[in-house]
Amino acid sequence: MLQGGQAYNAQALAELCGVTRRTIFRDLEALRDADVPLQYDEQRGSYQIPGHFFLPPTQFTTEEAFAMLVLSRQMGDRRSIPFYAAAQSAADKLANTLPQRFVAYLRSVTSAVRIRLDATNSLVGQERIYEQLLAAISSRCCVRMRYESLHEQRQIQTKLHPYRLLFHQHSWYVIGRSSVHREVRTFNVSRIRKIQILEEPLRMPKNFRIESHLRNAWRLNPEPGPDRNVKIRFSPKVARNVEEVQWHKTQQTQRLEDGALDFTVTVSGLQEISWWILGYADEAEVIEPLELREIIRQRAERLLAVYKRPT
Repeated sequence: MLQGGQAYNAQALAELCGVTRRTIFRDLEALRDADVPLQYDEQRGSYQIPGHFFLPPTQFTTEEAFAMLVLSRQMGDRRSIPFYAAAQSAADKLANTLPQRFVAYLRSVTSAVRIRLDATNSLVGQERIYEQLLAAISSRCCVRMRYESLHEQRQIQTKLHPYRLLFHQHSWYVIGRSSVHREVRTFNVSRIRKIQILEEPLRMPKNFRIESHLRNAWRLNPEPGPDRNVKIRFSPKVARNVEEVQWHKTQQTQRLEDGALDFTVTVSGLQEISWWILGYADEAEVIEPLELREIIRQRAERLLAVYKRPT
């Protein structure tokens, strides 16, 4: 409880733990003896442990320790999720707390397991930007940022109420309300050129959830207007490859007699899913809607024109 950042007085701790105040004082003294930085507020008569301090984990099962070590060491690799290199040192500290009989086993097993993510943006040089965004969200402050916008094809400056940080596929994104766009937008952290934390308090709707904001977007950018029902027919050659993966929360699949696959999904916009479909080339055919079918046809024609040019 104390490690969660909230302060409690001795009476509250006794009631929450179901023990006497005397027991609480004895336990608090034991924490001090263990060099835990216990803080006491004389005015409020309350105790807390600073948020930067963590007590070591105990009583991990072999399976729990294995999962933590694999994820921490591999996700902390700079080639995986940027800015989480500290996860590797955390894994080493965790290994040092485990019984010796587990250490050799876990080392041999974790070295045999690899997790590969899609190609990621290393975000080299953006560490400070990421840290400032975290600090702004933590202190509930707005930021002013200069951003290289691909959509507007220019550098823009906007005041942002940063709601959430999201790692998706290749990069880190910050989601928040932009003063320039006057709506909630998603910004790629790699394109933020400069950021300043403001004293203005962050205002975020109490019921804001990333899932609700993204609606049924195929990836990250929901488009205005009602959701669209999409039906794609995949050839027998790639049917199983498509069928095995949960691409979207609304997807449904149906195998046909010839081995082909009908893939149906409800999405908030057609642009993002169109690029995924094009990745399957002539092994995928849009059945509906006609608007998406036309988008694919036009792009296919432009692609053909490119390859008809002499090299």
